[in-house]
Amino acid sequence: VQLQASGGGLVQAGGSLRLSCAASGRTFSRDTMGWFRQAPGKEREFVAAITWSGGTTLYADSVKGRFTISRDNAENTVYLRMNSLKAEDTAVYYCAASSYYGTDSRSSQYDYWGQGTQVTVSS
Repeated sequence: VQLQASGGGLVQAGGSLRLSCAASGRTFSRDTMGWFRQAPGKEREFVAAITWSGGTTLYADSVKGRFTISRDNAENTVYLRMNSLKAEDTAVYYCAASSYYGTDSRSSQYDYWGQGTQVTVSS
């Protein structure tokens, strides 16, 4: 079972990036998928989550209105579109999968984790 995150990079403040998380080794189409991030010296924090149908999403207040989570179950992939990026968005971004029903911001509810992709926003 593997979650492979990609799409990170260096971008100027105000710019955009789209992260992707490809799942393999298991079908995640019935799982809630989430994105978390961890900045240097800080704890991992919740960013966004989406239910298996895509019908319900949840966002951290810090990214609401700027980030959009989506998924393509046929491709076993979840995306995070990040617009209007700020320096404080700089972190390693992780995707995760949860077999629990519904969106959840608690990292303890997620069973599978990807390796992370670095996002650096220069001011």
